[in-house]
Amino acid sequence: MKALMLVDKCKFTFEDFPEPAIAPDEVLVQVRACGICGSDVHGMDGSTGRRKPPIIMGHEAAGVIAQCGSAVKNWKPGDRVTFDSTVYCGTCSFCRQGLINLCDNRKVLGVSCDDYRRHGAFAEFVAVPQHILYRLPDGLPFEEAAMVEALSVAVHAVNRTPRSLGDTALVVGCGMIGLLIVQVLRNSGVGRIVAIDLDREKLDMAQKFGANVCIKSDTEDAVAAVQKLTGGRGADIAFEAVGITPSIKTAIFALRKGGALTLVGNLSPQIDLSLQSVVTREITLRGTCASCGEYPVCLDLIASGAVDVKPLISAKAPLTEGASWFQRLHAKEKGLVKVVLTV
Repeated sequence: MKALMLVDKCKFTFEDFPEPAIAPDEVLVQVRACGICGSDVHGMDGSTGRRKPPIIMGHEAAGVIAQCGSAVKNWKPGDRVTFDSTVYCGTCSFCRQGLINLCDNRKVLGVSCDDYRRHGAFAEFVAVPQHILYRLPDGLPFEEAAMVEALSVAVHAVNRTPRSLGDTALVVGCGMIGLLIVQVLRNSGVGRIVAIDLDREKLDMAQKFGANVCIKSDTEDAVAAVQKLTGGRGADIAFEAVGITPSIKTAIFALRKGGALTLVGNLSPQIDLSLQSVVTREITLRGTCASCGEYPVCLDLIASGAVDVKPLISAKAPLTEGASWFQRLHAKEKGLVKVVLTV
């Protein structure tokens, strides 16, 4: 088969690679579409340590089952599917509690780190275990289905955050995940959504997706603006979708006393925390990692139009052009949100 291989830092080749052999409980999926995730872009230069070459990256994918292992049940060649990015064991204590994203033996498709190497879906075929498969709704295009992994991250973050009808919700960072969080919040019953970012185009998209107020934080004091909007009280809940000190600081200080911050972004391994503000104002900090069984509801949200992923797909390109699109994303080319590679 052909595959897009990361062979060195920031260097790809499009080459022949052995077709994956499948275990009895696995299926071979013929990939039709695979999105370039921000973690892949950050991983290609070696900065995260989780994309050690040589590796076939790619975990936001959809396609058609080409072959089934001998122990596979309820699936057959020709079925249109997507799959979780997380390969969980199903037997550890966390999996037995339903916390599959916290699996002790967790692997992620397209990731190569010190603990494991698992080739991903920037290839003609990928092998995945049957227990992470999900059937696609009729008529859902593969390119849109490839967006379900990113949406599941947003849904999981919102589901982990206690909220009440009428709450003021703050979204700091309007990249891919932040924009999806805005859409999920719009469907969740909160009263007002405030989006904060440095990029006017991203804020315009946030407004289109349901943000009531958009604040460009390099031209306006975001904390003061939120305080004024809420009569000096602050937002009830906040989602930080960047993962760096300045944006987390903004989210903390824009919250009311007793408010809750869900940390979604993971760009910087360490940050400076405004500890006194968190402690004395009883701010709840909550981490959120990947997703935990939200794929079915996410597929329904996309198929029904409740969440619109089409405007987020900036470009669709063949896998053969993948290297150039990675470079453009790594260079932070303006206007690019999600690039989906087709096979």
